[in-house]
Amino acid sequence: MQLCRDKTVLLGVSGGIAAYRSCELARLLVKDGARVQVVMTEAAAELVGPLTFQALTGRPVEVGRGGKLAASGMTHIDLGRDSQLIIIAPATGNTLAKLAHGLADNLLTSSVLASTCPVLLAPAMNTRMWKNELTRRNMKILSSLKRFQVVGPASGQLACGEEGTGRMSEPAELFQASRCLLGPGSLSGRRLLVTAGPTHEPIDPVRVIANRSSGKMGYALARAARRRGARVCLISGPTSLTAPWDVELVAVETAAQMARQVSRRLAGSDVLIMTAAVADYAPSRPARKKLKKAGKNLTIELQPTTDILAAAGKRKHRPLLVGFAAETGSPLGEARRKLADKNLDMIVANDVGQAGSGFGSDDNQVHILGRGQDRVDSLPLLPKQEVAEQILDRVERLLPGRRTSSRKRG
Repeated sequence: MQLCRDKTVLLGVSGGIAAYRSCELARLLVKDGARVQVVMTEAAAELVGPLTFQALTGRPVEVGRGGKLAASGMTHIDLGRDSQLIIIAPATGNTLAKLAHGLADNLLTSSVLASTCPVLLAPAMNTRMWKNELTRRNMKILSSLKRFQVVGPASGQLACGEEGTGRMSEPAELFQASRCLLGPGSLSGRRLLVTAGPTHEPIDPVRVIANRSSGKMGYALARAARRRGARVCLISGPTSLTAPWDVELVAVETAAQMARQVSRRLAGSDVLIMTAAVADYAPSRPARKKLKKAGKNLTIELQPTTDILAAAGKRKHRPLLVGFAAETGSPLGEARRKLADKNLDMIVANDVGQAGSGFGSDDNQVHILGRGQDRVDSLPLLPKQEVAEQILDRVERLLPGRRTSSRKRG
């Protein structure tokens, strides 16, 4: 689905070293059908040639104070009026300061001042500049304004060689955020609850019972659902992943914590997608102090944890329920049992012992089963982000006859 088709996007590029990365963002927007008008500050034009952006967008590029597009000299008014979205990537500390205080000394800042559309900011600068109290104050001002949305900055190695927060977010992430702002998407008005990652069940203050789940499948689903316009709550066990843009992240550790958070939010959701690899058992009496190695066998009593999906399936008024069955060997038999026993609408099964699709992999090969259907949709080995799209395609087909969460709440 091309959410950007026939939409006019003003891509503002200010003078940070990350300016070259905005070329990829321009390409993605054009590929999705957007009309992209690039406006560069003079400092940005010294880093990346305007002709590069012109070749990517098929439109002349405005630099500095501009004036090429409107002989009347009212270019900033035209751009501000005609744009459905303004993206500033990179947004340097200097540009952020100007926007926060309403300064309009170049075409880019003048166009923002003359516009009413959403503005997506992608900050990028040295860590010290990002953490400076003046920048923090400017960001506080911009974040308080409804039409300004901020993505990033990310952490990592900076162009200056230092490590820290200040990298411009990936063009793909900015593109996804742009599509959300240009919506509505196919899941607009829907609330999705997604669980992801492993749970850690404490043995003592140091040791836990855990599993190898990376959380990548759940995070991919949350990202794809938000891109389709849904309001997404992601309840995640311990992972090293960064929360997708504009997704509510609820961090938990244990199965009991995840069960409480799901139960608390279930009534307000249209869909629950349970990708988390929740521990089936937890130590019944975790030690308060670290257990010492005594040179002999150690027995730990385990008790079953709450079956979150089964509990949700017993509710009289419940959302659409999607489960996951991560098995070793052929997963279809166990998937069919869970589908029936837990009163699910759909289940996604995969063999985690299969090469290339196990825990931690970026790819997955799954089988999708629906309630009351004999057919099994077996997908080839695909990137998890593509698997997420395929799952949501099927979720959407099940949703039309259901009431939205806003109607449920009356």
